[in-house]
Amino acid sequence: MDTPHALTGKIALVTGAGRGIGRAIAGRLAHDGALVGVHYGHSAAAAQEVVAEIRKNGGRAFPVEAELGVPGDADAVFAAFDAGLRAERRDRGAPGEGGDVGADVEGSLDILVNNAGVSGSGPVGQTVPEVFDRMIAVNAKAPLFLVQGALPRMRDGGRVINISSLASRRSFPESVAYAMSKGALDTMTLCLAKELGGRGITVNTVGPGFIETDMNARRRTTPEARAALAALSVFDRIGHPSDVADVVAFLASDASRWVTGQYLDVSGGSDL
Repeated sequence: MDTPHALTGKIALVTGAGRGIGRAIAGRLAHDGALVGVHYGHSAAAAQEVVAEIRKNGGRAFPVEAELGVPGDADAVFAAFDAGLRAERRDRGAPGEGGDVGADVEGSLDILVNNAGVSGSGPVGQTVPEVFDRMIAVNAKAPLFLVQGALPRMRDGGRVINISSLASRRSFPESVAYAMSKGALDTMTLCLAKELGGRGITVNTVGPGFIETDMNARRRTTPEARAALAALSVFDRIGHPSDVADVVAFLASDASRWVTGQYLDVSGGSDL
């Protein structure tokens, strides 16, 4: 799927876009024509690299800095997003898509991708309250309140895309708190899809399997370990971030207008 103009005139926010799957999603949405807010929590250098790469390739993007999983995180994200969008429009010397943001942010967002997440909870016997709370705060609570903050800004016909995990559909007892947090995200998708349908806003979940990112690098430290992960897929390989980004691009486009409340398995057949 290669549709460089499918998202022209759209504005997107991708959380956790400084690396891995989020980086690939930001790049793909920009390639398709969207102006992309590249959110990051800590690594400014990585996010700036993503923005620079998008601009080098002819796309448009700006960084959005705010830590997730802390009090006021959603408000901080949108304060940074609004500021970045204003600066982007000033640089272009025109109001831009959706009208001048100014004090009124209505119509300043079309696509929200809740990608940011944390992992590493361990089995039940090793799970501690602090880790559980962190998983829920970043993987479930933050996306809920980001959607809440997005809705006044989002134009009718918008898109909410939540990045979940195969762990919410298949047993991974070594990551119980992580799996629980992603299960909560899946349920949120169902509720919001029904609530927001009247505005033409679709809400869907993308569930990756093992994708080659920093998050699971510890599970790929030997050739044997890599082979074991690859063998989970019917294609006998570990997924690439672009495998997920291409599905997100479909959900962000008008081609997915009749798809909502769905969990799209993007695991290379790992659940078969």
